[in-house]
Amino acid sequence: MTLTQFFGYSIPLPPWVTLPIFLVVWIFLSYYLARLFDKYVHLWTSKSKTRLDKLLVEALHGPLFILLLLIGAHITLGAVELTAKMARFASLGVSLATAFILIFAAVKFYNGLLKEYGQRYGPLKPSLGLLNLLGKALIILIGLLITMESLNISITPLLTTLGIGGLAVALAFRDTLSNFFAGLYILADQPIRVGDYIKIEGGPEGYVESVGWRSTRMRTLPNNIVVIPNSKLSESIITNYFLPERRMSLLLPISVSYNSDPRRVEEILVEEAKKAAGEMEGLLAEPAPFVRFIPGFGDSSLNFTLICQVREFVDQYLVQHELRHRIFERFKKEGIEIPFPQRTVHLRYD
Repeated sequence: MTLTQFFGYSIPLPPWVTLPIFLVVWIFLSYYLARLFDKYVHLWTSKSKTRLDKLLVEALHGPLFILLLLIGAHITLGAVELTAKMARFASLGVSLATAFILIFAAVKFYNGLLKEYGQRYGPLKPSLGLLNLLGKALIILIGLLITMESLNISITPLLTTLGIGGLAVALAFRDTLSNFFAGLYILADQPIRVGDYIKIEGGPEGYVESVGWRSTRMRTLPNNIVVIPNSKLSESIITNYFLPERRMSLLLPISVSYNSDPRRVEEILVEEAKKAAGEMEGLLAEPAPFVRFIPGFGDSSLNFTLICQVREFVDQYLVQHELRHRIFERFKKEGIEIPFPQRTVHLRYD
């Protein structure tokens, strides 16, 4: 009768009897330990302010039970007497299974991390799918390389092949990769964000709809979509009308005749702007409107600038429209003339 050695004790039973018994015992023990882990670790993480430890526990929730089973299988296989070939095959199987479970746990943790923080981080939302795919592929690749190295399988030829293949792919997809890395730069540096109103020098202007891995989509005021490659966008001079904040100053030029009292004109402009701020959507009462006698003396007019604040860039159009109506009507009541260019021509006859 073959003896089974277990923690230094000899059990006078053949392996085909002890092996199933040990495996069943380990299944129940692993289940109990996993439940115990969940209970006490959840109590600990419930007191934590960060979500990282919670995500780690969630990632280990399923794989932990299987890892405990694999530990039990490893101990059990060491306890029974197997042929060298069977022992080597069994050890290889346990090692591979352990590696795959750890890779699975790492992928699960990364996926939870991306969902947790990616949804909060607005600019990342359009690229979550791509980042998820790339991150999982990188984790699996690193895990496989580490597993091969631990099994004494040379990874040098594989790394060489990957290097040559990567170079060929980089040359073939040069423009695509350029757009991809430009998209990552835009997401990281945030010169623009989804929802911002931007203007590209010498190009279109509108709201940023999405920042993808290849291109950025922009919706213009006429409700058209403009698709811009990320590489071109990253090289352009961009005016972002929503940074550092959405509120912006509106400068409205006003001209009156030289017969007008400049002080009275300033009072009227401020009064009308303040009155409109309480009645017109998009025109802000604070900071308060004010007037500057700039640019000053023109060829046929006194030139002022009314400065007020609008909620965001597109509000300026309706605000200008309404303010001009109000100012024109008030000037008519006050007898203030709005001049037009005049020229005095002297004719000389020889």
